[in-house]
Amino acid sequence: MASVSGAILAVCSCTVLPLFTGIYKRGAGLGPAVAFLYSGPAINVLAIVLTARILGLEIGIARAVGAVVFSIILGLIMHFIFRKEELQRQGEFDYPELQESSPLWQKIIYFALMILILITLTWAKPGGSNSAFMSFIYAYKWIISGILAFGLGLSLVLIYGFKLWKVLLTALVVTAAGILFPSQPLIAYIIGLVMLVGFLTQEKGELKDWLGSTWSYTKLIMPLLFVGVLIAGSLLGRPGHEAWIPSSWIETAVGGNSLGANFFAAISGAFMYFATLTEVPILQGLLGSGMGKGPALALLLSGPALSLPSMLVINTVLGIKKTSAFVVLVVILSTITGFLFGTFFG
Repeated sequence: MASVSGAILAVCSCTVLPLFTGIYKRGAGLGPAVAFLYSGPAINVLAIVLTARILGLEIGIARAVGAVVFSIILGLIMHFIFRKEELQRQGEFDYPELQESSPLWQKIIYFALMILILITLTWAKPGGSNSAFMSFIYAYKWIISGILAFGLGLSLVLIYGFKLWKVLLTALVVTAAGILFPSQPLIAYIIGLVMLVGFLTQEKGELKDWLGSTWSYTKLIMPLLFVGVLIAGSLLGRPGHEAWIPSSWIETAVGGNSLGANFFAAISGAFMYFATLTEVPILQGLLGSGMGKGPALALLLSGPALSLPSMLVINTVLGIKKTSAFVVLVVILSTITGFLFGTFFG
């Protein structure tokens, strides 16, 4: 379940961290938690489809199969290595009988609204040949997001007993800000966010717990994430921009299909930071410059699931021993898989 659940998420190695931290601290076993940590960034459906279309069907299928199998193997090995510690940790959890505070259909609506808001806010500007529908969504995405956010506020009233007047007041202020600053929609967005957080600090029960958890994860992740992304970007750059390590060095190191090339690709990918889907155009350029198919797959299997920022954060959750074991296993498995793939399909 943990290995395939990542297929429905479109997250990178850093945005999966709050989810991983949450399920681990709430009692998930180390094996399933690690399987989810790896599979979340590695096997989302969009990335697999894009990989197959741009880099070739063979690499796309190999990435999908390899990521699912990897996550299961990683979870099992991590559980086996640290089974004594896990038995002790699991014994400290008290699992009360689960009680649904509201009907399932209400929570489905609640989560669906949050997902629609995320999709709408990040809607990219369509190209010249795209449909009128996509252009319409992009043109009015802030208004559509605002309407969806109002629906989310009403769902809080229905499900958690949030006060209706707080939703209406927030909607009124955000609408006024949108009218006063039509060319700066972020102003209205930030005002709405600040008002929501302010009202949540006055709540009790699940809503207050949610706000507290969000703040705790923010303090845990953001400083390390900022430092890690700064270091990774300084060393390796981003698509189309050179950094301290020239891309020509990397292209030279990962040509062919030797174990060394596969290992270099796997360990380079493990420390680089890839935003969701950016690994595909990066590899497209590297393949065009002579990178072998084996090292390409090795980087695909290690890169999206790991990064220097994520390692720093995982260390605060799991500790240095478990984090080191996780990183080493990902690099070794990626190297072996890339080498075998390059040998048979290169």
